[in-house]
Parts: sequence; structure tokens; C-alpha cells
Amino acid sequence: MTLLKAVKDDITTLRVDAIVNAAKPSLLGGGGVDGAIHNAAGRGLLEECRRLGGCPTGDAKVTSGYNLPARYVIHTVGPVWHGGSHGEAELLTSCYRRSLEIAAKMHLESIAFPAISTGVYGYPLLQAAGIAISTAQAFLEQSSSLQEVIFCCFSDGDFQVYNRLLSTRTT
Repeated sequence: MTLLKAVKDDITTLRVDAIVNAAKPSLLGGGGVDGAIHNAAGRGLLEECRRLGGCPTGDAKVTSGYNLPARYVIHTVGPVWHGGSHGEAELLTSCYRRSLEIAAKMHLESIAFPAISTGVYGYPLLQAAGIAISTAQAFLEQSSSLQEVIFCCFSDGDFQVYNRLLSTRTT
């Protein structure tokens, strides 16, 4: 059975097969977790991202991890929150599902997600965390190589929300 858990940590320090980057459509870095991942990974990540030609919202692409402890970075572009009636939930669900599909296709055993779209993109944390957990849980009901899915939280508040939702999920 795959372990789903929340941790309060710096995603750039996690020793997992892949970390997920909440990327901008250009994949060329930015602020928040995107900037932190690019800074920690080093110049090679930016050079590889340039060759990918960007990524549409709701999709994901993979690169090497370079100077990160993670072997790979899965870049996904989350939706900007516009009140919830512009397909945001479907796009956010797609971000998590596409990232998990890539990890499974590569036979990875562990993956760590940030809270996609909840920073400057303004997605409400409780709704985003619910989507993250339910999407991961539904995906893992299929056969998969994944043994561990981590929701890496930046703040105590985020950590508490994820832990509360994880504690009420059915297995």
C-alpha cells in the first residue's frame, strides 16, 4: 500500500525519486517554489527546461534533478484562481494526475508535491489540498510503482490542513 503523508520541509532537500515543481508555463523559473527549485538544481535545470518549449496549464513535463537530492523534477503548471468557475478544479486535478502518470511510467517509487497553485496563483488551500489528496488516492487505487506520495508543506498552517485531510481519508 502506498503511503500518503504530509511533511513540513523544504521540497528542495527531500530525498525522493521526483519532486514536483509548481511551474510557470515557460518552465524557465519564477518565484516561490519554482524559483527555489531552479536555484537549488543549478543552471542545468534551466538549460533543459529551455529545450522543453514550455508546458500548458494542467499538463506536466519531466527533467533531471541536477544538484537536487531528487533524481527528477516533474514540472506542472497549475491554474490561476478566478473564483472557481473557470475550470480551475479540473486543471488542478490534471496537474496532480499528469505528474503521477509520469512518475508511474518511469517506475518511480517516491514523489513529493508542493501545494500547487496556492501561492501567488491564489487557489484556496483547503480546496487545493482536497483535490491533491483525492487525486493521488484515486490514482493509487490503480497498480503503480509508487510507494510514497508526500505533500510537502511550506508553512505550519498548510501542514495542519493536509494532516487533517489525510487523517479523515478512507483507505
